[in-house]
Amino acid sequence: MIIDVVGLSKTYRVPVKGEGLAGSVKSLFNRQYRDVEAVKNVSFQIERGERVGFLGPNGAGKTTTLKMLSGLLHPTAGTVLVAGYRPKDRVVAFLRSITLVMGQKQQLLWDLPPQESFALNRAMYGVDPAAYARTLDQLVAMLKIEPILQKPVRNLSLGERMKCELVAALLHQPQVLFLDEPTIGLDVEMQVQVRKFIHEYNTSTGATVILTSHYMQDIAALTPRLLVIDKGTLRYDGSLTALTERVAPERRIVVKGGPAELAELGFVPVDGDQVATVTAEETNRRLSSVLSRWPMVEIAVESPPLEEVMARYFHEGSA
Repeated sequence: MIIDVVGLSKTYRVPVKGEGLAGSVKSLFNRQYRDVEAVKNVSFQIERGERVGFLGPNGAGKTTTLKMLSGLLHPTAGTVLVAGYRPKDRVVAFLRSITLVMGQKQQLLWDLPPQESFALNRAMYGVDPAAYARTLDQLVAMLKIEPILQKPVRNLSLGERMKCELVAALLHQPQVLFLDEPTIGLDVEMQVQVRKFIHEYNTSTGATVILTSHYMQDIAALTPRLLVIDKGTLRYDGSLTALTERVAPERRIVVKGGPAELAELGFVPVDGDQVATVTAEETNRRLSSVLSRWPMVEIAVESPPLEEVMARYFHEGSA
């Protein structure tokens, strides 16, 4: 395995202040503290080459966990090994084996073209010039960014900047990619392009990908396995398919622009289509009933969207 996490915990000691001016003055001379457990006894293992989605509500502990895995934060308790190294030691070999991309942070130099930032990263990581040139050519071709390499970063669109951020993060050919909201703020077309690139990069290099995103399309398209964290505790570790079957086992049969007579079979009109929600066992029988009467209709069978699956899952946990 490339990542081994056992009993990982992170507790912050935060000051407690009373209300108003009196509370502020009192805290200056007699400061009180309370412990906040951001991550509690989390354990999991990830094999080399896996693509894993890391989900949870805001404040669940996702980013804190990623920062501990990348060595930016030291755990309060537990052990972590990434590519055989303890992240908190921040040894050079470890730093060369990982990358952390945060959608709301940037490493590109604002007033310079991306090519200059790439050259700086090459020097910082000590990448061989020939290997750097080969890797850069490959990444530029995959992301189709050659026309913007000499433009100042400040003149690039958000989508163009994110593509360049990915290139800068991958020039040293890391084994592990920690991706924290890599498509945040991007339009739908650019999200698709970034997802396609991540999938192709994982397939071509065998790099391990751990992805957090509030866009469920990212998770559904990229990560067969899910880790779900809530209030600092790991609540689920398994396949996306298994979680969907457990939480939302029904199917939606959608007849595109179907006739109103489908109401006789339990269909209801939705945005010009006819839709029926049935159990998995009922799906084939209902399909046969439709096609026997209207053999030429366009029909699709869908699982509930992942947004709905996760909403149900967290509601189930809080009930």
